[in-house]
Amino acid sequence: MDDPGAKTPRGKRGGHAADPEGAARDICLRMLSRSPRTRAQLADALRRKDVPDDVAERVLGRFTDVGLIDDEAFAKAWVQSRHTGRGLARRALAHELRRRGVADETVNDAVESLDTDREEATARTLVARRLPSTRGVDPAKRMRRLVGMLARKGYPPALAYRVVKEALAQEGTAPDDLPDPPD
Repeated sequence: MDDPGAKTPRGKRGGHAADPEGAARDICLRMLSRSPRTRAQLADALRRKDVPDDVAERVLGRFTDVGLIDDEAFAKAWVQSRHTGRGLARRALAHELRRRGVADETVNDAVESLDTDREEATARTLVARRLPSTRGVDPAKRMRRLVGMLARKGYPPALAYRVVKEALAQEGTAPDDLPDPPD
């Protein structure tokens, strides 16, 4: 009689080698229970676990059909969450989504849902939050640091320079003391 808890030759419990589809479902469900994932992330995990491609495709297709995998919903939620929580701009958000295997069209739709007014308001909030820690520093250096912070978060250079220049001017820094944006 076989011991159901005994390890298989590959080190897995329960003998999933005989039921690759069950193994694939378990892997996907375990990953999805921790956090939402894209279809590509799940496919990569199944590939790493040596699940046959045809089995992986069947399981991923079924999970998509029942709504457990939805790259469009994932992308929209990702954009809102990362913009609100980390202040990331469209460019950085698009990069992150593409890195997670989301299709270009889905990425474009998701980042377009973030309007330019909100993006600019977030940039202003980020600068206002960082501005006090740069007081007493040379204006040109402050400008570079603040613009650099926005650039790392994916904000376009023109927007970053304008927002930082306005924030420094409101604080009393003379516009002549600030460097011009690069061409």
